[in-house]
Amino acid sequence: MAGGLVVVLGAGVGVWASGDGGGTPAGSADRAGGTSGGASGDPAPSASGASPAPSRSYALSAAPRTIPAVRAHAPARGPGWRPAAKRRVVVSDADLADEGRLVAGELGMTYAGERDDVRAGDLRLALNDDEGANPESYTMTVRGGRVTVSGPSDAGVFYGTRTLKQEVHGGGTAPEGVVRDEPAKPRRGFMLDIARKNFTPGWIEDRVRELGDLKFNEIGLHFSDDQAFRIESDTHPEIVSRQHLTKAQVTRIVDLAESRHITVVPEIDSPGHLGAVLAAHPELQLRDARGTATRGAIDISKDASADLLDDLLDEYAELFPGGQWHLGGDEYQALTVSNPEASYPQLAAAARERYGSGAGVADLATGWLDDRADTVRAHDRTVRAWNDGFLKGASVKADAALQVAYWTGKEIGARPPVDYLAAGREVVNYNDEFLYYVLGEPQTFVYPTGKRIYEQWTPRVLRGTTPVPARHDDQILGGTFAVWCDLANSQTQDQVAAGIRMPLRATVQKLWDPRAPQLSWTRFKALADRLG
Repeated sequence: MAGGLVVVLGAGVGVWASGDGGGTPAGSADRAGGTSGGASGDPAPSASGASPAPSRSYALSAAPRTIPAVRAHAPARGPGWRPAAKRRVVVSDADLADEGRLVAGELGMTYAGERDDVRAGDLRLALNDDEGANPESYTMTVRGGRVTVSGPSDAGVFYGTRTLKQEVHGGGTAPEGVVRDEPAKPRRGFMLDIARKNFTPGWIEDRVRELGDLKFNEIGLHFSDDQAFRIESDTHPEIVSRQHLTKAQVTRIVDLAESRHITVVPEIDSPGHLGAVLAAHPELQLRDARGTATRGAIDISKDASADLLDDLLDEYAELFPGGQWHLGGDEYQALTVSNPEASYPQLAAAARERYGSGAGVADLATGWLDDRADTVRAHDRTVRAWNDGFLKGASVKADAALQVAYWTGKEIGARPPVDYLAAGREVVNYNDEFLYYVLGEPQTFVYPTGKRIYEQWTPRVLRGTTPVPARHDDQILGGTFAVWCDLANSQTQDQVAAGIRMPLRATVQKLWDPRAPQLSWTRFKALADRLG
């Protein structure tokens, strides 16, 4: 009879069947990052279900120490496993060839391709038929001098290889037993403001490798703002800044990210934060009733403004093939004045013409966001926008499928996160009090610490320090740690990499498993230092 392993997953309970083909060692599930689950010290059953004679040579294994911590480990007695140059990495499915080649190169092993035979010391990667399982889940079995990593998708198998890579780091041993692991949240992101500060392609690629090893699955690129437009354009070369990424460089970054199961999420923020674009198109600059230019804002009453943005969205949809897109939508300066309709009569007139006599500037801005979402959705993308782009009091409503990138509660007319959740929206957590690394610490920002994230933040803490009710947990898709470069010269890119190192590790730990970690911060940091 097939056995089962029951583990606590956040607030719920999940049952993982023993489907790895090798039986399940005895022992209860382990809390994330804690000790191994077998308290009794009994030996693990064999594949046939019979208990072997107790071993005098091996103690019951302890759970792996990794970042993020594994969700469950069933211990067993045995020597564990280490890589060696003459040992093979084999795959049971040709779709896992990329994962196989990568981990073979990282561990100094031989990639032997798709094979059915079994040899001592093998690392085998396999797809299973676990229907309904989290596609990012995996099972890793260390038994009999071999390792098998299996999952319902190549992404899950890849994450299993990341766990194995950390386990054997620096000559360590993967402990005997079975790891069963999956993330609590499907969106685990890092966002980089390359518009205000020019980061080299090599630096970005290094972050992609780092993110992949930590099981992040998104990197956002905010590449257009008032200061610069940083990616080569064929449709509008006139808007591109002198220092920029070529499309070939972006393609290399995207390809590297895909090999690590990371989606690159592009953001062309509009209708605000378009100063670099407007420098080349002053005829589209928003001006108030006195003719004064409004910083960074495009005139959304003009058809040419929509045409320009749609040109760019269509062009970059080919460059960024991933399924996620960020539209921005925040801080449109026309909506920060006391009477937008009086200050911007052309916007008010356009709103009335499109939406009726009672419509205002907020309605026109919401319609702009919906129209840009339609443009991107034509490329089969899921779309998000900053929370202050969802305007209170507008009769026109933002498209119901738009996800909320919640970053602040400080804007004019700020609404608490529960307002968006109660309306049924899905939310990605960008909490600016925990997850914003703003160069130069302008205004009230301070550099976030990994310790504070690790000890005080969870995905449900969307604003400030208070979590939203647990009933909304499923609507919170995950979170993103963001680097903003408001005072770009305050740090070099190497200083940025050092400054975000521990915050990134704390963030992904809480996205993978939001429960209180077993390791203290001191022990977590020591683990991070050991793993590199």
